[in-house]
Amino acid sequence: MPLIRMDKFLSLSQGISRSEAKILLKNGNITVDGKRVLKGDFKFDEAAEVKNGNTVLTYKKHIYLLMNKPEGILSAATDKRVKTVIDIIPERFRRDGLFPVGRLDKNTTGLLIITDDGDFGHRVTSPKTETEKCYYAELDGEIKEEYIKAFAEGMTLVSGEVCKPAILRPAGKCSARVIVTEGKYHQIKRMFGVVGLGVNKLHRVSIGKLSLPESLAPGEVIEIGEREKALIFYRNDILL
Repeated sequence: MPLIRMDKFLSLSQGISRSEAKILLKNGNITVDGKRVLKGDFKFDEAAEVKNGNTVLTYKKHIYLLMNKPEGILSAATDKRVKTVIDIIPERFRRDGLFPVGRLDKNTTGLLIITDDGDFGHRVTSPKTETEKCYYAELDGEIKEEYIKAFAEGMTLVSGEVCKPAILRPAGKCSARVIVTEGKYHQIKRMFGVVGLGVNKLHRVSIGKLSLPESLAPGEVIEIGEREKALIFYRNDILL
């Protein structure tokens, strides 16, 4: 079985920082298989029994977060120049290896999944999965029937890249909802560019059947569980 550092274990199991874990250790109540541990760099088998006094402690191997990504924040794990989505995650959710699942453009807002589970992240973004992603777009012109048809038939971008069929539905005089099953670079903006429309605002509202909670303010983060994870892969089959 793999070994884990005590300060990391306490951070993951208790939702505290590494420095707070060291303070907890100083109290002398933390034991591993009955032996008291005082140092954060102590390593032990993940299968061992860890207690805080008489309370058995367990930790989650992976964490799954839902963020309402704000405008102006980069969808990346790290960047030396600008603030990333990982930088604004609350301390209680912090752990090594977190990354955004897929990317939203810097000025695109809305639902973003963040995790440290590489297998899960790959499944969500894999072209084979064809996960449905729904966006609300504000445009500089009106939607015409010919644009809806062009999206539905699968569009060839200026670069020559071919997009899979997508759904375009008017949501107002100069706004629309778009559902795509892939994630090419700036894809939706480039698709609208083909039909001569500019995108003034882009906001992701859902992935599969997992919707962005209306109560979640820009920059806020919540943890999701197995039910919410399953909703991500729910398909309406409306693009088949």
